[in-house]
Amino acid sequence: MSEAHDHGLPPKSSVSRWFLTTNHKDIGVLYLVTALFFLVFGGLLALLFRLELITPGADLLGSLGYNQAVSTHGLLMVFWFISPFAFGFANYVVPLQIGADDLAFPRLNALSYWLYLFSGVLMGVSFFQGSTFAGGWTMYAPLNTPAYIPGEGLGATSVVLALIMFTAAVTLGSVNFLTTMYRMRAEGLRMRDIPIFSLSINLTVWMMLFAFAALLAALMILTSDHILGTTYFQFANDGSTLATDADNPGASLLWAHLFWFFGHPEVYIVFFPALGVMAECFQTFTGRRLVGRKWFIISMVLVAIQSFAVWMHHMFLTGINLPIKTIFMATTIGISLPFDLMVFSLIYTMAKGRVRFTTPFLFSLGALILFIVGGITGVFLGAIVLDYQFRGTYWVVAHFHYVMVSGATALFGGLYYWYPKITGKMYDETLGKIHFATYFVGFNLLYFPMFVAWETPRRVFEYSQDLQIWHSMATVGGFILGASMLIMFYNLFVSLWRGEDVGDNPWAYATTAEWAVSSPPPLENFPGVPTYADGSLSFMDDEEVARRTSGPGGSGVAADGGTAADGGTASVTTAATATPATPAHEAAGEEHASHASFWPFLVSLGGFVAFLGLSGVRTGSVVYVSMAAVGGLVTVGSLFGMTREPFHAPEMPIAERWPFASVEKMKLGMWTFLASDIVLFGAFIGSYAFVRVAYGWSEWHHDLIPAEHVTMPGLINTYLLLTSSFLVVLAMVAAERESKKGTTAALAGTFALGVGFLINKGIEWNHLFHISTEMFPNGWNLSTNIASSTFYLTTGLHGAHVTIGLLICAYMTYRAWTGAYQGDDRAIEYFGLYWHFVDIVWLFLFPLFYIL
Repeated sequence: MSEAHDHGLPPKSSVSRWFLTTNHKDIGVLYLVTALFFLVFGGLLALLFRLELITPGADLLGSLGYNQAVSTHGLLMVFWFISPFAFGFANYVVPLQIGADDLAFPRLNALSYWLYLFSGVLMGVSFFQGSTFAGGWTMYAPLNTPAYIPGEGLGATSVVLALIMFTAAVTLGSVNFLTTMYRMRAEGLRMRDIPIFSLSINLTVWMMLFAFAALLAALMILTSDHILGTTYFQFANDGSTLATDADNPGASLLWAHLFWFFGHPEVYIVFFPALGVMAECFQTFTGRRLVGRKWFIISMVLVAIQSFAVWMHHMFLTGINLPIKTIFMATTIGISLPFDLMVFSLIYTMAKGRVRFTTPFLFSLGALILFIVGGITGVFLGAIVLDYQFRGTYWVVAHFHYVMVSGATALFGGLYYWYPKITGKMYDETLGKIHFATYFVGFNLLYFPMFVAWETPRRVFEYSQDLQIWHSMATVGGFILGASMLIMFYNLFVSLWRGEDVGDNPWAYATTAEWAVSSPPPLENFPGVPTYADGSLSFMDDEEVARRTSGPGGSGVAADGGTAADGGTASVTTAATATPATPAHEAAGEEHASHASFWPFLVSLGGFVAFLGLSGVRTGSVVYVSMAAVGGLVTVGSLFGMTREPFHAPEMPIAERWPFASVEKMKLGMWTFLASDIVLFGAFIGSYAFVRVAYGWSEWHHDLIPAEHVTMPGLINTYLLLTSSFLVVLAMVAAERESKKGTTAALAGTFALGVGFLINKGIEWNHLFHISTEMFPNGWNLSTNIASSTFYLTTGLHGAHVTIGLLICAYMTYRAWTGAYQGDDRAIEYFGLYWHFVDIVWLFLFPLFYIL
């Protein structure tokens, strides 16, 4: 019987393996294959509208078909292809590079993948719901609201819900990667010494954690406008045009702020993993450590931080005052400077090394060239005066693709670079070089004419006849670029069966840890516990691990000393007595790691069905309503099943854990998640403040019910939540003292107070819904005005958090009653972090909505 069977995981040849697996390498392969599918999906849409643009005028797809193809192409490529493609490599390679057996939370990793896959399926289903979203990939308000969407707009709603599902996947992945990289590095491997690719992923997930939280807020608000009838982004609709007296003066600008606060970091979220791949390939194929490595890393950190301070340069054409625009012009110029340093670092590395023009290097070099063109043309858009001329033209389209697709170019290089490691086979080098040549010619023939034809309006199929030759050239380039992908698919597919077998390391100067194990790597990654304590990679045998983990002070936490894990010629040795088949946790005498679970797939399937149902509930259709209900039940039931499943994901016995050596894995994961949740609530509260200021702070009171909108319901709920937080603390104390009754009673009390909060909130809402005054004869509901929309949606988001907390609390109360948590209050503490956070948020909402 194979090793995989011994671990409860079917062989790779079995279909069930791919539905069950939680192993990071399998999940990485799933990400790569799925992302390439969405590349083909988005690419075919691009070829369709490029055919449309051979001549000016929508005579092939029609106006609606053209708008759908352009919009969904952008969404698919930005969300469902390029970032997941990068995270296929991240899933496979990062644990190997840092010396970890797997990611910190394997089932969450699988859940992240399945949510990503089903979000893409939901995006595809939207094409069959009348029409999919057609308002551009930036989804500007009010064109993203039902009033301006043809027909019932169910497909557009599905797209928004698919993006929410995708964002959930991203959040889970971000929490998982950050926890892993701060808690599971090999001994002696400092954060600044981990390979450049892993560092790029670390910075990428930090940006994802915060940027996608802002996007999630925007999408949840937009979903509410679609399904519940709130009026955040709605305008009065005067026939076929916008009314001049819009009933929500801040709507369009609010969406732009929320979207671009996510949208500009997204550019670096896309490009940073590609930059990491480029650095790895430049080092490997020049035989030289990255020149100025320290400054390269510092530059990436600066860009990651600055990325959240440049979003408004996408909004120079709005009514924002000139001094603010000037500040953002300066931040835009400032963020380009660290990139200059990184580009020169790569160029000097190439100049000082002995270059071998392999396929991975050619793609990395091509990506650098394309990025330089994209960066230079982007400087034009960073200047306010020039942006007035170029914004909304094909100059932006060309610049955008030279930046974003240069990132994809580097990732194709990464696919060739790690293909031998993933498959154990070598691709055909000649075909790889032909692919690069065809790709590079097709790319430039597609996008460079757009700079010449820059006067073409963006996302519009009508253009001047004088520009037709350039559009024809671009269309030919698009088909050449598409054909180059067929060469790649053929090469990699055939090589999988007929390729030459490779050893551990087919590249002469690759020194990162993934090349120290077999190709493909074993299920448990390493033959023992990896360590860099002596300056190079070696593996501790089971006796050494047992001695260090069981002896006095054997905490398993290494000091923060070590050596770089990439570059140079670090040797790879194994302790003489190490047993190759002995994984790290077995050496420490722990239970074997689990690698299989069906629950992540079921949770995601339930979420897909629920979201598909939600897309049509406003129609009152029994089918859609039933799907929403059944999907919700399947999701909740599957989550419960996942909590009851005996699944073991052991901690590494000896690892580098600075700066979180004293923070447990689950606690660090909860902290990271709450950091994202802070941004989510911050975006909701900020949106309320923004639209209220735009409306008029004092005038806002005219849309409230003065006699009814009193403070008492909010005050009662404040006392209920504060008391419930105190009871959580008492539950921890009781658990420490091993008092089963005390623990159960305190948790039950927390649950009762939380239920009291929701009941009080329900009574208040019901009263407001049915109030009848001269100004509001039909009650004060979600769609009455912008004030009611912000009140119900923001406090409703908080109420949803309370509900989730109550489900967890009910489960924990049952567990406490059966004797759990005695002498170990950690689970209660983790729940308490979440519950206290929810209570703190209410302390902000109470004065905002009940007093001010």
